[in-house]
Amino acid sequence: MKSTMYGYVRVSSKDQCEDRQILALREFQVPERNIFMDKLSGKDFNRPQYRRMIRRIREGDVLVIKSIDRLGRNYEEILEQWRMITKEKKADVVVLDMPLLDTRKSGKNLMGVFVADLVLQILSYVAQTERENIRQRQKEGIAAARQRGVKFGRPRKRIPEEFAPLKDAWMGKQLSSREAARQLGVSQDTFLRWAKEPIS
Repeated sequence: MKSTMYGYVRVSSKDQCEDRQILALREFQVPERNIFMDKLSGKDFNRPQYRRMIRRIREGDVLVIKSIDRLGRNYEEILEQWRMITKEKKADVVVLDMPLLDTRKSGKNLMGVFVADLVLQILSYVAQTERENIRQRQKEGIAAARQRGVKFGRPRKRIPEEFAPLKDAWMGKQLSSREAARQLGVSQDTFLRWAKEPIS
């Protein structure tokens, strides 16, 4: 039975640089029509092109990826996908940046399988740990910036001069909060929030 070669490319929506991955797959002779690409985060495997590709993969086929983090960033899910592809579907996986992760070579060799599984677990763990470290550094950076007085989020709208007479009319029940907000060009919630703020 003739095997089919598939390639998978993933970039985050912010990072549009997929050319390097596609070029590597082409050099490995992956047919253009069999290259699937998602522009999504690698936090999980709920990716349309990845799922479409997995449905096509049959026993003896080969999945080629540039590096293990293109498959995903979640340690347990990478291992689960690897097991599903190699054990359940009985297909092979080739990671171009890591020759040890080539199940075509290790499939009949018990030591090769052991080494590949060990390398995969280490790399997957490193990928997830790095992701957690990035998240922690972001949190620490935001906390440090807040301590320096940096404000995040959209800037607050300035209360316009027309607000005071409209607030007086509203408090005197001459005007509804909805109508006052309409005249100011803001939401009713914004008008009511301004009305509750102490006058500075």
